[in-house]
Amino acid sequence: MGVAGRSDLVRQIRERATTEGFSSVGICDPGSIPEAPARLGEFLENGRHGTMGWMAERVTWRGNPRALWPEARSVVMLAELYTPKYDPLDLLQRPERGSISVYARGQDYHDLVKKRLKRLGRWLVSETGAQIKVFVDTAPVMEKPLAQAAGLGWQGKHTNLLSRDIGNWFFLGSVFTDLELPVDRPEVDHCGSCTACLDVCPTRAFPEPYKLDARRCISYLTIEHAGPVDEEMRAALGNRIYGCDDCLAVCPWNKFAATAHEAGYWARVEQMCPKLEHLVSLDDAGFRQVFRGSPIKRIGRNRFVRNVLYAIGNSRDASLLEAARALEADPDPVVRDAAAWAVRRLSAETEAVGARLRPVARRDKDQSA
Repeated sequence: MGVAGRSDLVRQIRERATTEGFSSVGICDPGSIPEAPARLGEFLENGRHGTMGWMAERVTWRGNPRALWPEARSVVMLAELYTPKYDPLDLLQRPERGSISVYARGQDYHDLVKKRLKRLGRWLVSETGAQIKVFVDTAPVMEKPLAQAAGLGWQGKHTNLLSRDIGNWFFLGSVFTDLELPVDRPEVDHCGSCTACLDVCPTRAFPEPYKLDARRCISYLTIEHAGPVDEEMRAALGNRIYGCDDCLAVCPWNKFAATAHEAGYWARVEQMCPKLEHLVSLDDAGFRQVFRGSPIKRIGRNRFVRNVLYAIGNSRDASLLEAARALEADPDPVVRDAAAWAVRRLSAETEAVGARLRPVARRDKDQSA
């Protein structure tokens, strides 16, 4: 295929991707992220991956896309918007409710994005006879560096990808192919002097700009981390029971973002602003039913209820005390620990409120006498 033919094919790929619902498309060479292995190595050596051992186990593939599939000659990177129509930070002011990360309030994005990728891939195979492999956050692919190399955006100071055109509320997917395609110009950094994403982080998870310590990240703590969360970190979780959107929500580039048009990403009613008292009572069967088709389902009932109990402990709402006490004898030791912590917190709050009211009661009694 000549240069003109490849350019025409790229135009068709972009048109087809747009038809499938993708918001942005870019192409890069699999070898376009030579700095990735060193950056990943530093992250792992500092232990900033926490308990995510799978990152170290597949480090060779993750750092080098060609090691993952030697036949690959081009990588088509795609972005799909899930921008909310509301400010997700508003819910943080309602401590009796649970805050779920925006991306997890609707259907599982893995399923939705992968279906689009497969349709795009099948079309490419039928048009060219090429070999392809499609990935969406389920394989050792460093999607964010590849997306920057493909011109979709740049990794901001919060380490997420962001774009001048679509903000930072989007999923990434990739189509690896053995076709030689013209590549796009890599995007450059446009963060400037802004530190909004770093300043808003409630757990100070960024040791410096562009570097994340997952062990302090609320998304890691509520999703990936299986055991008890260190007590020093629990208060900072607030009412965040699955993930955290703070650093994404405050990015100024979001002013250019369009809202998601895929209805599957729109928040389900039961996940928009759920009551903690309802969620904490879920048994395994109830949890699976409520979160059927949601990415939340994969962490399981015990880890999720652990998170809800931390939120109850942070709520300062004495009406939730009995709900926490009911789980002090839960079969799961991590749930029991979280319940006991929540009970201690709420009991201390109840005692403090009582102590503040007692002098008032005595004054009223003295005056009546």
